[in-house]
This record gives sequence, structure tokens and C-alpha cells, in this order.
Amino acid sequence: MSNSIVQLSPYSKEWVNKFEYEKDQILKVVGTEISAVGHIGSTSIIGLKAKPIIDIMVGIDDLNRTEILIEPLCQIDFEYVPKLELTDRRFFRKGLWGNGTCHLHVCEYQGTEWSEKLLFRDYLRIHPQAAEEYARLKKELAERFKFNRPAYTEHKEPFIREIIEKAKLKFS
Repeated sequence: MSNSIVQLSPYSKEWVNKFEYEKDQILKVVGTEISAVGHIGSTSIIGLKAKPIIDIMVGIDDLNRTEILIEPLCQIDFEYVPKLELTDRRFFRKGLWGNGTCHLHVCEYQGTEWSEKLLFRDYLRIHPQAAEEYARLKKELAERFKFNRPAYTEHKEPFIREIIEKAKLKFS
């Protein structure tokens, strides 16, 4: 497994089309087993630079049932990647290692992980100043941790937590 380079791309309208395509494929193979599919992450926020990897969230009623999704998702080229550190979600990826095209996050529908990912996305969508601040942080971190994606991701976390807390206050 390679530790890929962090490289941000300008926003692309094509990201929405890619999400819609993947969503259709996911629904074809596991639609009866899941509750919802959502576009999350930076590619879901108009105008935001991002790693050109489409983040997709799938809600399931019981996370312990994720294994029933593995084989059908494999048929559409999503590979299950067991990550012991992820207790509230399961992770699948699509594309070459270090050069993936999609990340699929399976979590309990309406659970904390589900809600927080949507809160973050929705807050940035309606608060352009916060989205700009996030863009500046990502640019700085992408330069600082160009060859260390885990560190890039880790250093975004405090900002993400802060936005989620603001969103909980705003949307509750």
C-alpha cells in the first residue's frame, strides 16, 4: 500500500456526476440492504478544492450487517478495507491504491457518524466564509504534508470538529 501524495484539485462539476453514477451503481447492487446514500466530503461542496476522490456515505440499519455488502460492492469494484481504528463506520475504496477514485463510508443510518458528516457538509454549503477558511487550511496542510496523507487528514480534524459543534448549535 502506498502513501499517496496529497494533491488538491480545483472544484469540478463533474464530481456531482461521478457521485450520481456511483450512487446508481450502489443502489443497483445493495439498494434493498441500505437506508440512504449521500455525497459527503469536499467534493460535495461547490467551489471547494479537494483531492479528486468522491466520498460517499451509505447508511445501514445495523453496522454489524456490513458484511452482506462486501460481495455485491466488490462486483462494482469497491474493495472492503478493514480498519480496526474505525469503530463507527466501515470503509471501502475504488481505484488503484494511492490513486483511488472513490471512498465509501458505511455507517449507521441516523447515527452519530451519519449525522456529523452531514452537519459538516451542510454547514460549509451555507457558510461560504467557513468553506473558505477550510479551503485555506487544506491548502496549507497539503503543502506541509504533501507526502503524508494520514498527517494531512489528522491535522484537519480540529477544524472539522469545530464546524460540527457550530452546526449542532445552528441546526438543533
